[in-house]
Amino acid sequence: MRSFKLLFYSLFLLVAIALMIFAPPKVESGGEGDLVYVIPVEKEVERGLEAFLNRSIQTAEEAGADHIVFEVHTPGGFVDAAGNIASLVRNTEIPTTAFIVGDALSAGAYISLNANEIVMAPGTRMGSAAVIDGAGNAAEDKAQSAWLASMREAAELNGRDPVYALAMADETIDVSEYGAGEGSLLTLTPSQALEVGYAEATAENREELLEYLSMEKAEVKEAEITFAEQIARFVTHPIIIPILLSIGSLGLVLELYSPGFGVPGIMGASALFLYFYGHLVAGFAGWEAIILFGIGVVLIVLEVLSPSFGILGILGIGAILASLVISSFSLMNLLLSVVIAVIVTIIASVIFFKYASYKGPFRRVILTDQTKTEQGYVSNENRHDIIGEVGEALTILRPSGTALLNDERLDVVSEGGYIEQGRKVKVISATGSRIVVREITGEDSEKKD
Repeated sequence: MRSFKLLFYSLFLLVAIALMIFAPPKVESGGEGDLVYVIPVEKEVERGLEAFLNRSIQTAEEAGADHIVFEVHTPGGFVDAAGNIASLVRNTEIPTTAFIVGDALSAGAYISLNANEIVMAPGTRMGSAAVIDGAGNAAEDKAQSAWLASMREAAELNGRDPVYALAMADETIDVSEYGAGEGSLLTLTPSQALEVGYAEATAENREELLEYLSMEKAEVKEAEITFAEQIARFVTHPIIIPILLSIGSLGLVLELYSPGFGVPGIMGASALFLYFYGHLVAGFAGWEAIILFGIGVVLIVLEVLSPSFGILGILGIGAILASLVISSFSLMNLLLSVVIAVIVTIIASVIFFKYASYKGPFRRVILTDQTKTEQGYVSNENRHDIIGEVGEALTILRPSGTALLNDERLDVVSEGGYIEQGRKVKVISATGSRIVVREITGEDSEKKD
């Protein structure tokens, strides 16, 4: 039954991904003349956004676009993804414009600086680009130094004064004339950005932007993120990955030790499916990762069916870990996620096995059922009715022997002493088949009323 479950999970994962159809990007067209591609840079900057921008830029290049407009509205995000996106922006041969329609903070400011031109809508902001760690604290000196070098390079790329880019990321730089004295980070408004040369123009909307670019009659195609890419952006988030792996591993462990096919198995298989599907859509994983994962599951099944001193099991676990590694965009992030998932699975499994109805991984090896009296199981009938009765020893009791009690021959045992044949005895306890008697004399030899 266990092997059937594991095979079902692997087949479910492979078939579900094989049936997925990636929806083509949606476009909006209008006007005549040149071709302008509009690509949104929205929400948090992470590897899912990188995959979407990579696909969109390639589509624009293949379509022969004359200009790419990045509509930026993001609070920032992860440094590694920002660096890769910035490389995509500056390495395309198509002229680019960053049109800031909301906030371009942190990584968003860095990405905007890599475009050929920057145009800001009224009421928008650009800046505040300090590097912070996962706890919200300033990053270590090494990471901060590398980030400052990247900000300087991005500013100098298009002839902008790097001091303002550095002031966005380093609070020790004093540009108090723009509201960022020592101890605070620089955030530019549209008018300030125009003044310092960090924006070439302002525009109320896309029509004014095209007019500024002298492309008001251009055909406009807007790349929209597909539903599959939305899922990919969510499940490839560094915070979501350990959650998916934890749910996947815990769900499958609990399902292996529960009867039938239930909620834990569905949750576990679904979580692992989302992990691989998201990384597949984002372009981080290929079919080789899916195949390797399936091989790992099969090896574990074979280990269960025909124990091989752990060799097949170890190879199976190694194959599954390898599939996770080659489908991940960051080895360090993946290793951290696996460690978190293992810890969560162990702790949660112990809780379930100890306090819930699950019996643990050895329940098929060790018999844990008990036949308790409270459950109605009785091995011997207790003779409480004869306690206090007086009878006669038919044999010598030393200490065990036979006694006659109410015309019934019973196997008895003396309280500890030697009792001769024919002596009067009194029952003092009866537990199951063990009847304990004591020798009595005189008036005590009479039968108890």
